[in-house]
Amino acid sequence: MTTLSARPHTAVLVIDVQKGVVAEAHQRDEVVAAIGSVVDRAREQRVPVVWIQHSDDELVKGSEAWEYVAELPRQDGEPLIHKLYGDSFEDTDLEAVLARAGVGHLVVTGASTDACIRSTLHGAFVRGYDVTLVADAHTTEDTSKWGAPPPDQVIAHTNLYWRWQSAPGRKAGVVEARDVTF
Repeated sequence: MTTLSARPHTAVLVIDVQKGVVAEAHQRDEVVAAIGSVVDRAREQRVPVVWIQHSDDELVKGSEAWEYVAELPRQDGEPLIHKLYGDSFEDTDLEAVLARAGVGHLVVTGASTDACIRSTLHGAFVRGYDVTLVADAHTTEDTSKWGAPPPDQVIAHTNLYWRWQSAPGRKAGVVEARDVTF
């Protein structure tokens, strides 16, 4: 149903599951396992898996903190998008990679819920993509000391509001990892 013509395919985005990003993340091991299960099923069904990797002054490119977690190895040929901003589309070649693969539907996983996940969800939706958020395959760390809600509430709220997003010719949705379909 995407508004992107001639783009019937789906891709999985794995956003910023880097050592320094998820080291203190809420339910880190469970979320990484859920992401791994989605990635494995996507590979089995020949659905593209696109890896997103953030860098900034605190997450220095090439550092150990910048590296992806060991539990989620990228396979040769799977695109890796380097980004500097929350929205994975902003100033990257993500759109070109997805267009070449005929992708109009994204399945979103990763970190951090209240930053790069939300930015990418909205960035994709306004660009015409159908966007499914995997409810148990995204996480964030506890930033409540700066006034944010606890991470379980941030995740629950994001799952709640994304379930009800709508726009002409596009679909948003939220599913558990076990229920992801391609």
